[in-house]
Amino acid sequence: MKRSTTNWRARTRHAPTLLLSLLLPSLLLAQDAAPEAAAVADDSLNLWSLIQQGGWAMYPLGTCSLIMFFLIFYSWKETTPKKFFTAEQLSATGNALESGDHDKGRSHLEAGNNLLARALAPALKKIHKGHEKAENLFIENLEAEENGVSQWVTYLNVVASVAPMIGLLGTVSGMISAFQTIGRGGMGRPELLAGDIGEALITTATGLVIGIPAMIAYFILRNRLNSAMIATAQAGTDLIEAADTAPPAAE
Repeated sequence: MKRSTTNWRARTRHAPTLLLSLLLPSLLLAQDAAPEAAAVADDSLNLWSLIQQGGWAMYPLGTCSLIMFFLIFYSWKETTPKKFFTAEQLSATGNALESGDHDKGRSHLEAGNNLLARALAPALKKIHKGHEKAENLFIENLEAEENGVSQWVTYLNVVASVAPMIGLLGTVSGMISAFQTIGRGGMGRPELLAGDIGEALITTATGLVIGIPAMIAYFILRNRLNSAMIATAQAGTDLIEAADTAPPAAE
């Protein structure tokens, strides 16, 4: 009895060592496989593989993204303050018009080669026909100039609306492909549906990623343009008032 107890204690004492020796190969194998699995996951989640998985819809979405960047850059450049008028231009033109020298005032105005010059210079030539006629011509020219700039900003709104719709169309295409795969017997094999579901989700996400910044940029640039046009209209009206109330130039 004493001997059997001694043997049982000896086996119990060596059990952890035996268990560790059995589990050690499995632990080492799992440790070696972990970096490989991580590398495979990293490779499967890179940008190019996501674009490929998105399918045909990624091509028009890529075009929309390029158009969006161009429109943001161009519209921002066209709505900078110096594109409308400058303080030096207003000062020089105002001083000349207040002294009654309309020709010199137009020269200072046209030297700026900006939106105010293109809209106001033709109106100043009609100032001798009356304040109202000159102001109406200025407003007409100003509206035409505003339309020329605002059309580029409006295109951003088009991109913001079209990109999510293209993404939604890609989603519908991916879901149709998924149902076709299920119809061919892929219900029991979910790996066959991964590509179709990935196409559906990636195109939706890409459309939103393009559409949301385009919409934000549209509102920012539209407000920027409206503020600049209000300031330009006020500056032009002040110059017309100065030209209309100035004494005639001495011969």
